[in-house]
Amino acid sequence: MPGAQRTSTRRQWVWIGVVAALVTAVVVAVTVVLPGTGDRQVVHRKSVAEAWPGGLARQPASANQPRWHVTAARDAGRVTTAERLAVIADQPLATWLTDPSVPETVDTVRSVLAAARAQQATPVFVLYAIPDRDCGHWSRGGTAEDDYLPWVRAVVRALAGSHAVVLVEPDSIAQIAVCERLRDTRLPLLRKAVGALTGHGLTVYLDGGNENRVPVDTMAGWLRRAGVDRVQGFATNVSNFYRVDQERAYADELADAIGGDPHFVIDVSRNGQGWRGDWCNPDGAGLGQTPHVTRGTTRLDALLWVKTPGLSDGACNGGPAAGEWWESYALALVANRKRD
Repeated sequence: MPGAQRTSTRRQWVWIGVVAALVTAVVVAVTVVLPGTGDRQVVHRKSVAEAWPGGLARQPASANQPRWHVTAARDAGRVTTAERLAVIADQPLATWLTDPSVPETVDTVRSVLAAARAQQATPVFVLYAIPDRDCGHWSRGGTAEDDYLPWVRAVVRALAGSHAVVLVEPDSIAQIAVCERLRDTRLPLLRKAVGALTGHGLTVYLDGGNENRVPVDTMAGWLRRAGVDRVQGFATNVSNFYRVDQERAYADELADAIGGDPHFVIDVSRNGQGWRGDWCNPDGAGLGQTPHVTRGTTRLDALLWVKTPGLSDGACNGGPAAGEWWESYALALVANRKRD
């Protein structure tokens, strides 16, 4: 072999070696075997700064349902009502994606992302369209069985590279405990959804239920089967009313049971007065503390307003259908709010 050709060949192999080393380093950085997890492959959990750049983004007016009612009240001359409802509308709220229509969902995603980019902050989305949603109860609906994963993939394409936070299907895992027909299908479906969500720069949390609902060891096993080792962690207290200290104790216990140090977020939108004896439009509930990301010194990443305060839990305790605006309840939440 001529000398020049040998030199060229050596250079090629040097570059191949460099590329291989870089690929190996990336893989090791992203997926590692952590102490206490056996041979499970556990994703690197992001710091708060990595997961929530710029803090929490506020919704644009097009997606902010409380804002619509602030505007309507002000236009009708109901100034005091408008000011009280603005206490809700002015906070960073999660955007729920519930419409099985891909074009409608993608339009919502794009408008929220545009607002978040302008604020240089992190938007929070909630996927809530799983088949057999709410096991046919107050929030029943969702996509058809064959449409769910294509719907998730369409959402992922719209979100890719945005560094958004995604909460995956609140209630979807915890509800297995009371809905027998979900036991064989729900966790494999969620695992496929996790597969679609990973690798696109998103920060993902699965459904972690809440205290006093599912035994911790059971929930830990279900979360592992759903793919929690591949995401940032889990969310608790979504649309519920437990106090932060109670939920944080539960979430820490659950994280220990899962292993691999998963992080978590807690919904504090309506827990200002704590548990009121009912999960569905209970009397006396109040807004929780102002949503914010933490300093990142523990596994708690953020306290969020996931449930939109003022939207009914269902046709219970005098409320309208699930997801519909209920002004008197919204005003009561403001009146009973926790003072930071």
